[in-house]
Amino acid sequence: MFALPGGPIYLARAPVDLRKSIDGLSVLVSQVLQQDPFSRQLFIFINRRRDKLKALSWDQNGFVLYYKRLERGRFPWPAIDAGQSALVIEARQLQWLLSGLSIEQRQALPVVSAQVVA
Repeated sequence: MFALPGGPIYLARAPVDLRKSIDGLSVLVSQVLQQDPFSRQLFIFINRRRDKLKALSWDQNGFVLYYKRLERGRFPWPAIDAGQSALVIEARQLQWLLSGLSIEQRQALPVVSAQVVA
């Protein structure tokens, strides 16, 4: 897997024609998601059948485009309110999604901020 950028991760609500590449997806980021495609954020798009996805991000000197196609099954894409253009998720939720798990895991362990006690 590639290194995730430090910013938020956006899941686009509406399915996208994944014949679009970097230029087409960056236009969707700016016009539909109303975000800056050159920011340190990750934008995830899915096709209508939910068996393919593309992730787009800017990496200091160029765009990075990640593509995943499932041979069997579908990604468990979450329901996103019609008033929203995207859903912001955490990095671990993206890992769940790429593994075929729902991002709304009810049994996930909470993130703990550990401190050293002297």
